[in-house]
Order: sequence, then C-alpha cells, then structure tokens
Amino acid sequence: MVEFKSLSILHVDMDAFFAAVEVLDNPDLAGKPLLVGGMGKRGVVSTASYEARKFGCHSAQPMSVALRKCPDAIVVPPRGERYREFSEQVFKIFSDYTPLVEPISVDEAFLDLHGTERLFGTAPQVAAEIKKRIHQETRLTGSVGVAPNKFLAKLSSDLEKPDGLTIMDEAMFETVFPKLPISKIWGLGRSTLKHFEGVGVRTMGDLRKLSKEWLVKRFGVSGEAFYNLCRGIDDRRVTPDHVAKSIGQEQTFHEDIPDPLTVRHYLLGEVEQVGYRLRKNGLKAKKVTVKIRYGDFETITRGITLARPTDSTHDLWEAAKELFDHWADSSFRPVRLIGATSSQFDDEDGQMEMFPDLSAEKRRLMEKGADAILERFGKNAIR
Repeated sequence: MVEFKSLSILHVDMDAFFAAVEVLDNPDLAGKPLLVGGMGKRGVVSTASYEARKFGCHSAQPMSVALRKCPDAIVVPPRGERYREFSEQVFKIFSDYTPLVEPISVDEAFLDLHGTERLFGTAPQVAAEIKKRIHQETRLTGSVGVAPNKFLAKLSSDLEKPDGLTIMDEAMFETVFPKLPISKIWGLGRSTLKHFEGVGVRTMGDLRKLSKEWLVKRFGVSGEAFYNLCRGIDDRRVTPDHVAKSIGQEQTFHEDIPDPLTVRHYLLGEVEQVGYRLRKNGLKAKKVTVKIRYGDFETITRGITLARPTDSTHDLWEAAKELFDHWADSSFRPVRLIGATSSQFDDEDGQMEMFPDLSAEKRRLMEKGADAILERFGKNAIR
C-alpha cells in the first residue's frame, strides 16, 4: 500500500475554467447554463458550466448533443488568448511556492512542495492559501487535492468540486478510497471498465481482491498499473520541464469539403500556425504529419521525417504539401477535418551551414514579421 510519510503533492484544477472566465467578463451569464465551444453540426463543447452539467452536458461532447440535453444553454465561442491571460496569473501564484510545477493544461497542474514546509507551512496550509489567492487575484475558483503522490492528488481534487480542498490522508484513504469507482483510474477505458464489471469489479476495494498475476495475464503492463493504483501506489515525479511531444493544429468543417484546392488552402493555414507556435516556444521539429478525416469519420495520417529540424513555415509547408498532394492525387474524397502536426523536437540549431541560403534568411525575416502580426492581431490577421 501507499505510504503516508509526506503529503506534499498538490493537484490544482480550475473549476469550469473557460466558462468561469466568460462569466467574469459578462456577469449577465452568471447562474445560466453556459457552453463554451464551436457552433454548427460538428461543434464540440470545450467547457460546460456547472449549471449546464446538471443537464448532462460535458466537455468533448458534440455541441448538437449538448443542446439537445439543454436547449436553453447559451453558447459562446472559445477565446484562447483571454484564457491564457488568466492561466498565467494562476501559474504565477503556483511559482511563488515551488519551482516544481508540472502543467497539465492551461487550467490544471501538479505542484511538489517537498522541502518548502519551513518557508510556507504544511501542504494543506499552502493549498488553502493558493485557493485563497486564486480567488482574490482572479475572482476564479479552483479545486485542490493534497496527497502523497500524483494519482491520489488528482483523484482528490475531483471529489469536492467546485471550490473544494480535499486532503487524502491515511484515514481518508482507508475509509473513502476503497469505495471509489474504478473509473477514477487513469487509462482505464470503456472496454476495460466493462470487462471489470463483467467479473463484479466496480470499486477500488473490489479491484484489490484481484491478484497481480490475474491482472497482468489479462491486461499486460496496464494490469500491473491497475494493481498498484488501486492500492494508491504511484511513483511518478512532478516534472516541471514537462513539454508537449508534438505541436499541432486542425480544423473541422461545418460541411464536407469536396475540393482538394480548398482543403489545401486550409492546410496551409494550419501549417502557418504550427510554425508560429514552434518559433514562439523555441523548438524545431524533424517530423511533419498530416491528418485527414472523411465525412464517414475514417481518419488517415501521413508523416514524413525531414533532413534536419526546422521551425520554418516554408520547410514545414513543403513537407505537408508533398504528403497532401500525394494523397489527393491517389485517393481524394470529401474532407471533414484537416490538420498538421510537428514532432520530434530539437531546440538546437544544428550544424552551421558553410554557405547559408540567403533566400531562407529572407523567409525567416518575413516569418518574424508575420509572427509579430499574429501575436498582436490573432491568427486571421494575415489570411
């Protein structure tokens, strides 16, 4: 079982973050069912306010389904830059207490408070202070879980939402944790959940009754993880240098696009965004992948590895264009979604060229100018 020598890991999860920001900016939305996301037949809910959740609305749900469940819901489009402004304020608060902050998303993070007790007090005290400061400085609320490891901290932060503070100490672990549903375990998908339910396993306590051998035989490496997590065991560290393994951009169309040239134009826009984000984060990518989804939801991906890492929109587009044109020439069908992704990052400049390409230097200067425009006016400013 997990050891409770130190309750030093926090998981902070902002409450209905996007919706809460919208209410701050427009108080008339307060107390009303609110859906942040895209409109149209293929729109998806990014965040549902707690008022909308009472009707069964939730994130990652098709907007059409959410509106059938809650016809009176108010729909607002997401405003990424505005959410990032609040996110930066919240993460600044985190950094005042520890350098060990691992972002999970713009509204969620792990904090490791090992060694900070003499400065700031116990982890529960710091958690309460962080919650108080978030509300004072942003007028938003967040829920916090305090535990000896990441799994229990994240699980705890979800138990008393919204605006909760849950401390998973040894007493709570022994009394509450065994009764929690196994759906709280990371990586336990729908089919695995049905498999467990088929053998009468529904709670953490039920899962503990299964041997490690039985779990590993049926689920492989995941089986060993299930065995450990239902006992509260998780040895993963909080990693502040956590970075995304890829940077991508994609777009879902309201109607299937039957014309390859139109789809190609949209793909160029996605590549421009990817290049901008690479340069903004000081990264270079060695692999480019194009994602295409048809009207029947069949999805294909095609990737290409570059000769050297790049953050140049021109180089990224040359690779993406080659992938797209090869596909369009052989098997084009009306497209529902198009996207581009960069991966295999390198933050080094690589070997210096003896005879630099002057045209490439001109393109780089142009890209810097375009980046400045994008930074100030948004992604549609130069389209």
